[in-house]
Amino acid sequence: MSGREGGRVKNRAPAAIQITAEQLLREAADFQEKSFAKPKQRVEDLEELHEYRGRKRQEFEEVIRRTRSNIQAWTKYGNWEASQGEFPRSRSVFERALDVEPTSIKIWLSYTEMELKARNIAHARNLFDRAVTLLPRIDQIWYKYVYLEEMLGNVAGARQVFERWMSWEPDEKAWSAYIKMEVRYNELDRATKVYERLVNCHPEPKMFVKWAKFEEERNRVDRAREIFTMGFEFYGQEEEGIDKSQSLYSAFAKMEVRHKEYDRARVIYKFALDRLPRSRSTQLYSAYTNFEKQFGDRSGIESTVLGKRRIQYEEELSHESRNYDTWFDYARLEEDAYRSGGRTEEGVARVREVYERAVAQVPPSEEKRHWRRYIFMWLNYSLFEEIETKDVVRAREIYKAGLKLVPHKQFTFAKLWVQFAEFEVRQLDLAAARKVLGTAIGLCPKEKLFKSYIELELKLREFDRCRMLYQKWIEYDSSNATAWIKFTELEGLLQDDERARAIYEMAVEQPSMDMPELIWKSWIDYEYGEEEYDRARELYERLLRRTSHVKVWVSFAQFEANAGKAIADRLAGIEEEDHEEEEDGEKEEKEPVDVDQEAVDAARSDGLEKARKVFQRGYDDLKKKSLKEERVVLLEAWKALEAVQGDAESLAKVETMMPRVVKKMRKVDGEGSMMEEYYDMIFADDETVNNPASLKFLALAQQWKQAQAAKGDEEEEEEEDSDEDEEDEEV
Repeated sequence: MSGREGGRVKNRAPAAIQITAEQLLREAADFQEKSFAKPKQRVEDLEELHEYRGRKRQEFEEVIRRTRSNIQAWTKYGNWEASQGEFPRSRSVFERALDVEPTSIKIWLSYTEMELKARNIAHARNLFDRAVTLLPRIDQIWYKYVYLEEMLGNVAGARQVFERWMSWEPDEKAWSAYIKMEVRYNELDRATKVYERLVNCHPEPKMFVKWAKFEEERNRVDRAREIFTMGFEFYGQEEEGIDKSQSLYSAFAKMEVRHKEYDRARVIYKFALDRLPRSRSTQLYSAYTNFEKQFGDRSGIESTVLGKRRIQYEEELSHESRNYDTWFDYARLEEDAYRSGGRTEEGVARVREVYERAVAQVPPSEEKRHWRRYIFMWLNYSLFEEIETKDVVRAREIYKAGLKLVPHKQFTFAKLWVQFAEFEVRQLDLAAARKVLGTAIGLCPKEKLFKSYIELELKLREFDRCRMLYQKWIEYDSSNATAWIKFTELEGLLQDDERARAIYEMAVEQPSMDMPELIWKSWIDYEYGEEEYDRARELYERLLRRTSHVKVWVSFAQFEANAGKAIADRLAGIEEEDHEEEEDGEKEEKEPVDVDQEAVDAARSDGLEKARKVFQRGYDDLKKKSLKEERVVLLEAWKALEAVQGDAESLAKVETMMPRVVKKMRKVDGEGSMMEEYYDMIFADDETVNNPASLKFLALAQQWKQAQAAKGDEEEEEEEDSDEDEEDEEV
């Protein structure tokens, strides 16, 4: 800690004398040690010169002897001899070096550079000639050789050098240098011939493009077109050839655009795009899209954008062939193109191709979740054939192929069966539609299939067939409450009450009904709708013998109240239509009818009294079973009924039966000393039975509280009266 604290700067105030960065740098430079310079040697006479040269030669020879393959030592030795004007000795050194490393580019370049500096042109030419003969693939030597001849103004000699070079078929840069030299001396025809030799040597698209552009700059557009055509013929019109020459087509089209030949450019683009797969012509499509946006009409732009989206979808499907969402988008795109494109045969073929490719992507597993999206491809395909192309036979075959593909033993798709049947109905072939649905029910029965078949027969008013189908449905799944209810609704529609009641009776006797409460509710509602109130009461009583749930008691009580009200309305001549008109605010005036008001009131009060008795029965039953929460629910429903149809006295009676909530403490299970709070509901009648003394005490306390409150009110009134008397006396 002490050492760390000693290194800290305690005084952070600015120094009296400020030092700049410039001053620091200058001081650093001043204190830097100076390097010792090599002493210069001055030669005064020839003897010293000979001694100096001999010493240097001895040093160079010693270095070469030790490291014979040291190219840098050889070049230094040769250049030093040349600097001393000893060119024969310099040539001798370089020749000795070439004997050691005859393929060293550095030695050849240093040798030629030495001769050129000494202006020994003939020697330099001889050296370049020897070098290119020995190393014909070294472009650097050729470039320097050509540059030498051109600098000397020997264009013919430079051309001869280029010809020797081109005989070795170098890369495109060498050919470009040859062409540029011919262009510099305005030998354009010679440059054209060189281009022709270039494309023969390197038949690449960019070479054809360069040649065509050269001819275009010479205003020889026809010749440029011939060059492009030559390139197309070389690569051929096969898929692979066109793929390699995409840049050639693009450059050709751009040249036509520059010369405002837009139709030619469009034909070139379409020629290439029609022969290329969509996944390999992205760049060409992009160029074509830009062309159409600049110079095309609306239809051309739309077709271009359409092609671009096709490429995009093809690329996505190449990565994931079972991406059904992409197939949906692709098919929708082709359908829209077919509708907007005049409904041509080509458009139909494109749509069918997409759908055929899509339905060929069968899910690999037999799990229904993998088939849910796939099956819609068949549905959309069949609808397209039926609605757009009007090909009914093909649509029927598509439905059959889709149904044959689905593994019905594991799962099925009711939507496919139903849509096939609806298709046959639209073709006015009811026998075929019934056969389809019958096959579906026999092969893989489902609730939706039964409902659809029954709905079809109902529309055709074939009620006997509907009854048979309901029987089949119940035989297949006797625990389905919906099937029983729908069956009874059919019989009710046909006004066959006996059959409906018999069906209800069979339904409630089923031991494995999934939701029996729906059957009971539907049966009671049916009897209520038929105004068979006694039958409905019997049903409630039967239901209560099976279960005494609070909802059953509440529903029974509400039924009694509603039944009394319905009887009263019937006696008063009020129908349900009148109630609906009152709710809508459009009540028509009718002729007055003599009504026995006493009978109406008696019917209403009789229904209300029966409802109260049911509530009381239910309350007693729930009290016997110690179900406090259910008792509260029942009392709330009773209170709501009394608030609407009862009087103040009956409402007050129900309110006195409502429980009060108290907070209590109890021990936690498994913990001897732990206590927890909980809320409990205490009913007045329970207190009367269990603890009458405490109830009496609470009643006396409440009376005392009311008496105290009344006494306090009297004292306040007396004080107010005395204050008023005092004010009167003062006045």
